[in-house]
Amino acid sequence: MNTVFDVKHRSRTISEGPDKTANRAMLRAMGLGDKEIAQPWVGVASVWSEATPCNVNLDVQAARIAQSVNRHGGTSRRFNTISVSDGIAMGHEGMKCSLVSREIIADSVELMMRGHCYDALVGLAGCDKSLPGMLMAMARLNVPSVFVYGGTIMPGRHGNRDVTIQDAFEAAGAYANGSIDATELHAVECAVCPGAGACGGQYTANTMACVAEALGMALVGSTSPPAEALERLDWLDLIGAAVIDALQGGLLPRDILTKEAFENAIAVAAATGGSTNVALHLPALAHEIGLEITLDDVHRVSQRTPTLANLRPGGKYVMLDLHQIGGVPVVMKALLDAGCLNGDCLTVSGKTMAECLADVVVPENQDVVHSADRAFAPTGGLVVVRGNLAPEGGVVKTTGVQKLVHTGPARIFECEEDAMSAVQARKVVAGDVVVIRNEGPKGGPGMREMLGVTSALVGQGLGYSVALITDGRFSGATRGLMVGHVGPESAVGGPIALLRDGDVVTVDADNFVLSVALSDEELAERKTAWRPKSLVEKGVLGRYAKNVGPACTGAVTL
Repeated sequence: MNTVFDVKHRSRTISEGPDKTANRAMLRAMGLGDKEIAQPWVGVASVWSEATPCNVNLDVQAARIAQSVNRHGGTSRRFNTISVSDGIAMGHEGMKCSLVSREIIADSVELMMRGHCYDALVGLAGCDKSLPGMLMAMARLNVPSVFVYGGTIMPGRHGNRDVTIQDAFEAAGAYANGSIDATELHAVECAVCPGAGACGGQYTANTMACVAEALGMALVGSTSPPAEALERLDWLDLIGAAVIDALQGGLLPRDILTKEAFENAIAVAAATGGSTNVALHLPALAHEIGLEITLDDVHRVSQRTPTLANLRPGGKYVMLDLHQIGGVPVVMKALLDAGCLNGDCLTVSGKTMAECLADVVVPENQDVVHSADRAFAPTGGLVVVRGNLAPEGGVVKTTGVQKLVHTGPARIFECEEDAMSAVQARKVVAGDVVVIRNEGPKGGPGMREMLGVTSALVGQGLGYSVALITDGRFSGATRGLMVGHVGPESAVGGPIALLRDGDVVTVDADNFVLSVALSDEELAERKTAWRPKSLVEKGVLGRYAKNVGPACTGAVTL
């Protein structure tokens, strides 16, 4: 923290001096007077749109935050950026845009903040890639910043159980299998998403919300209230004071985003059975401040962290259930008590994590979050595998997976659509290892999620009798023995590009191995015959393919 910090360190460029008369005239056209121009300017960045339920009420939330900023002596300036819905983009070409959108979100927020000389930032995000994108912008800009999650969706109800978007994807597989009829499929479709908010389980959005809180970039306790819950309004009213306090104290993101804070974030993700996408987003976020977070870090922290939360898809409950027992602070307090969380890390409130958690208790007589002495598993749910098929590593989510070792013949598919067609035609059988390649950051381009394929396999009853490996990635809702982020990817001639139908592949998440029963000499001989596929040449996907780095370092662009 900087005790002598100019609260108008950027806006002073425009707010003072006769040479900026025309600049200020533009501000006055929007209703700003001398008082508002003289105050510090706070950008309130939102990913509101009508593209996805995750973000559909963020305009209302952003307006509430802006009012809070104004009440506490700041001048709020609202603006929007894009967001691509992972759920709606899933299973077709649109998913190539999802990971790319993370970079565009970060870039666009940076441009708005720099171009208009805003002194501080409140970033409001809802859907999967908008959360890391907003955090990346905060780290890059290094101005006083507060992250705000738009909140989870309420669970739907179907029959006598809670349902989420995961149930819709798996119902499609069950329908293809003949296990349910069209009436039941339609009933599930109509039930799973009852309103605004991000997908309800511990999928990518909720995982990254927990990560933001564990990093210290969100107010402790702020991420679990559902998007449409009245108590969310109370948290929004606190944001103005928080960002102005950070501004007056000179508290910057790089004061908060230390190596220890990243390890806290990994621990919370691992303890909650969170999405494998953290293995992309945390390295990318660290990259913004010149800090290296590797797959080895993810694996190491996960192995020393017990699984404490019983959340879907590996468990029973959804984010609403976590909120009702005290939210993310309950998980962090259980980890702190177990010696698995660094309490000295600074948070955006100016307090340490331990200070923020001092009065938090892990409630008894509930099954959502356990203390470490009653852990659901002794280690966390994120595992990195390596071997002659993945020298750079591959990522597995093990939470709730019934079978962690599988050996079988490779079934090679050159893209997601080919694999999905084979699954729907019942051409994938028990014992197979499904290999989907050319879906990495560069080769996709865009590193698509494979939730459609994995859900179809689960819906057909094959979720634990086949394995799937890909240089693409998985949704947080994926379950089963699935290895993503396999690197080097196919597009650059990684070993996954050299596989042939029938090669015997072993996935061993117990011993952290991904291998094929081929000698080094055979792989080398196949490599000499390998030729790269042509990449997309034009537009944003073409630029992305040319500039993106490997998944193991976060799939960041140059």
